[in-house]
Amino acid sequence: MNWGGHMGGWMWFGWFGGALAAVLIILVVLRSMRQGGDQRQETPEEELKRRYARGEISEAEYEHRLEELRK
Repeated sequence: MNWGGHMGGWMWFGWFGGALAAVLIILVVLRSMRQGGDQRQETPEEELKRRYARGEISEAEYEHRLEELRK
């Protein structure tokens, strides 16, 4: 069958592949921008509270460090 030249109809795969690559690049860029904006830096008091909740530090150490932070 003659497709009138044009690589036998395979050129549509090139167009489709290019469009798919462009969409994927746009999605990756948008996702990375969104994730970067959602991340919030933890304050020292929040980190101290998290460490106390995990049992990494004692209550006395927690209170002492909290007092030092609030000076």
